[in-house]
Amino acid sequence: MVASELSYVHTRPIDFVCDSEARRMMNKVKDLQVEMVVCSAVDPLPSDIKLPCIRIHKATWERKSVHEQRAEILLSLGTLAQDVRSARTLSQPGCGLTLLERLEHSINNYLHVVRLLRIEQGEKVGLQAELCLGQPSKDLGLVLKHLGLLLTGKLEWLIAEMAKGC
Repeated sequence: MVASELSYVHTRPIDFVCDSEARRMMNKVKDLQVEMVVCSAVDPLPSDIKLPCIRIHKATWERKSVHEQRAEILLSLGTLAQDVRSARTLSQPGCGLTLLERLEHSINNYLHVVRLLRIEQGEKVGLQAELCLGQPSKDLGLVLKHLGLLLTGKLEWLIAEMAKGC
C-alpha cells in the first residue's frame, strides 16, 4: 500500500497537468472511503472540519483567471488540511488516526503540486481568493465526498485550462 502511494508523490507539475493517469493515481479519496467503512473509529470526527464549496457556476468560474482559480483551490485545500490536522491531533491511536494521517498526507500532496503549477501569463499569485466554505462537519464520509468533488470539479477545470499547453 505504501509503495503505491509513493510512486506518485514525486509527480512533476507538468505530469499532473498533462497526464490524467497520474492525477487519477494520486487521487486517494476512493481508497480512503473504503478504509473508512472498515474503521468505525472516525465516526464522528473529534472536531469539525469546514467543508470546501464544491458548486461551480460555469460562467463565473470561466471569467476568473487561472491565477484566481488556483488561489481559490489552494485556499480550500489549505483550510481542509488545517482542519484535518486539528482533528488528527485530537484523535486516539488506531485506524481512525491512521486514516486522518493518510487524508492529511493526500491533501498536502495536492497543495504541493498545485502550488508548483506554472502559470505563464496574466496576474500574479497573491490575489485575494474567494474562500467559500460549506457547513462544518464531523462526518468523515462527507469530508471525503467534498474533497473528491473539489478534485474532480474545480481542480479538473483548472487543469483542463492549463492542459491546452500540453
